[in-house]
Amino acid sequence: MDEHGSLPAAQFTIAAMTADHPHVPPDPSLAQRIRIVLVGTQHPGNIGSAARALKTMGLDRLVLVAPQRAPDVESFALAAGANDVLDRAVTFETVADAVADCRLVLGCTARSRRISLEELMPRAAAERAVAVAAQAEVALVFGRERTGLENHELQLCHAAIHIPANPDYSSLNLAAAVQVISYELRLALLASPEANSPAPAVPAERNPPASHAQMEHFFAQLAETLDAIDFHKGRSPDSAMRKLRRLFLRVDLEERELRLLRGILADASRMAMLAGRR
Repeated sequence: MDEHGSLPAAQFTIAAMTADHPHVPPDPSLAQRIRIVLVGTQHPGNIGSAARALKTMGLDRLVLVAPQRAPDVESFALAAGANDVLDRAVTFETVADAVADCRLVLGCTARSRRISLEELMPRAAAERAVAVAAQAEVALVFGRERTGLENHELQLCHAAIHIPANPDYSSLNLAAAVQVISYELRLALLASPEANSPAPAVPAERNPPASHAQMEHFFAQLAETLDAIDFHKGRSPDSAMRKLRRLFLRVDLEERELRLLRGILADASRMAMLAGRR
């Protein structure tokens, strides 16, 4: 993005509202499990404009990660009445902290060859987010105005969202990008079964899924174990770890499955230590 909050080379589009979506308020419990995360925001005005974008679409969970400047008078001016969204916004130091309890994390970014992620159009991303929000927390992450999300932040995401903007002029303001995605979330929420029938609450899963924080602890242990058994044999571990991260994030592990894998890693590390002693 440039200094005015525009995203360079991001691909974004707004889908038209259709008559197929009923005019029934969406289930608020679904919207409450969806958070919009702004990372390293440079201009407080963009935070206010993003808050306004959320509120117009029935969303109110705004999360800030290490903003360069905290929300100020300009933020509240551009929020245009969405002061409650700004007042409830929470701030974290890192993306990992901001999404630690999430089951699904989607990063809004321009296409990049640096990190290979599944690519979703805004509508498909919104539909997936709402489906997961029926039972778990979801985060949609937006990067810095000038540079977007960094590699290590993209690695925390399960998939990437690309807005297919005009390729001849693909610069999109941060708040505009938030508005596009919020609009698609609104459509998905209106179309969800929970919006159209008083269905009973989904019962708690017998085997809960692993949280994002639990997965990050697993990846740290996996990296240490691969080093201990000399898996990389002098090669850089980065490529292998990126592929392994994508594989395990795609599987959507349960907590008990993750405990089993971590037990295997612990035994592998112990055997490697014993072999080293011998």
